[in-house]
Amino acid sequence: FTIRRQPVAQSTDSARTLIGYSSGVHAFQVTWPVKQRGTHAVVGVATDRQTLHSVGYSSLVGLSSESWGWDLSRLKAFHNSTALEGTDYPAAKYPGFCVRKKFYMVLDCDAGTLGFWQDNDWLGFAHSNLKGHTLYPIVSSVWGHCEISVRYHGGIEAGLPPRLMDLCRVKIRRSVSNISELPIPESLKKFLNYGKQIK
Repeated sequence: FTIRRQPVAQSTDSARTLIGYSSGVHAFQVTWPVKQRGTHAVVGVATDRQTLHSVGYSSLVGLSSESWGWDLSRLKAFHNSTALEGTDYPAAKYPGFCVRKKFYMVLDCDAGTLGFWQDNDWLGFAHSNLKGHTLYPIVSSVWGHCEISVRYHGGIEAGLPPRLMDLCRVKIRRSVSNISELPIPESLKKFLNYGKQIK
């Protein structure tokens, strides 16, 4: 989904997917321009009981026991932050670390973990103990006119091994810097680009 938040003073809004996940491993690409984040830009997962609006500015995702979030401005992971303090995330970061415009969120429902990666670097687990919930990817923001996209990037259902073709795609993408220059048919290039046409 892609959302655009209307400017409403002294408020925080959230949006979540319509589909929830309770088993398997799922990856999502998040696109959130750095200059459209403001003071409380949070991405994570929530149950369907999570509040989607609040008066005032807050890290709404992670505020209650119904959501787990990563505040991209403060670089903290929050869950039930009305009772618990947030933790630094990523725990080990280099000087000047910042969250890029595009990054990925990985929800492992079987292990009960939520983590992130960017620029081919795994940032570690932000949250654990998520088993037993149906979880929905969610974002919350205070910035007027911000545009945020969360796109399902792929997943593996519980108990099923990954398909060989998917493992090959990952290996090729890690080895090649420019798919469009490969001397292969356009249909294979599209497959390597997760079904999207190469521009």
